[in-house]
Amino acid sequence: MTVSPPTVVLVSATLPGVLPAAAWPALRTAEVVFAAADLPEPTRTQLDAKPAPSPAELVRLPGVVLVAGDAEEPGAAALIAAGAAVLTVPVPPLVRAAEVMDRLRSPGGCPWDAVQTHDSLRQYLVEETYELLDAIEEDDRGALREELGDVLLQVLFHARVATEHEADPFGIDEVADELVTKLVGRHPHVFADGERVDTAEHQQVRWEELKQTEKRRESVVDGVALGQPAVALAGKLGHRTGRAGVPFDLMPAATDEASRIFRLAAAARRAGADPEGGLRSVAKEFALRVRAAERAARADGVEPAALDADGWRRYWPT
Repeated sequence: MTVSPPTVVLVSATLPGVLPAAAWPALRTAEVVFAAADLPEPTRTQLDAKPAPSPAELVRLPGVVLVAGDAEEPGAAALIAAGAAVLTVPVPPLVRAAEVMDRLRSPGGCPWDAVQTHDSLRQYLVEETYELLDAIEEDDRGALREELGDVLLQVLFHARVATEHEADPFGIDEVADELVTKLVGRHPHVFADGERVDTAEHQQVRWEELKQTEKRRESVVDGVALGQPAVALAGKLGHRTGRAGVPFDLMPAATDEASRIFRLAAAARRAGADPEGGLRSVAKEFALRVRAAERAARADGVEPAALDADGWRRYWPT
């Protein structure tokens, strides 16, 4: 009888129960199937695989299949060096990203990643989000792809940190599962026989109604993130209260600058405009004009720091 050549089957640490299709013929014809030390116990049990012997003994056995999690596992490395066939599962990039994050956070990974907490990572989430906004506003496709990755990193990082919580651990799978449940539940017209939705505006109203019921909110302003930028916060509050029928004359009526800004932002959002985005756009355009005036002054040999009001007007772009 012909003895099958040795084979190493590599499984993903994130998907340990998924084997490549090409592995099944090798498993059926193998003299013996061994599980490497890095293979999760549930996977070993499902395959009815025996614990692998030492690498030196492993390479002397005919027709063996070793199922391992990593090609650098000693037994796998020894068989591969001896000429064993290697079968792997194509790992989707999103799964690979989660694996890389786990490796960075785990013992033997990156010292900096290992000591981070949800609190210490907050600043990076804010920074990366604003960099993504810049890429969108600049319509820079390359930057958009990169910054989306950086925001995804923050999600993966926080989910990995969350797995270590003593009382309430969860990981990226639980995060994704809850998201899927939310998306399906908030779109009954797509995933069930819910009320027909024909416009984006109608869907937005239904989304908020379903959210209000789902979360058992007692106030129309429950769930508004109070930590967001002030103009965006004022706009959101104006939008929420507008949908609830709160009349505009109940908005802050003082004449101080802050109250006036609040009323402007709330009114803009009720009118369908984005006050935060609009103000950012105006601010960025203003910054460009300042830079243009400074360049024009320097071209004349004038240091911008020395400009007075008339000087700024002289070099201000039209």
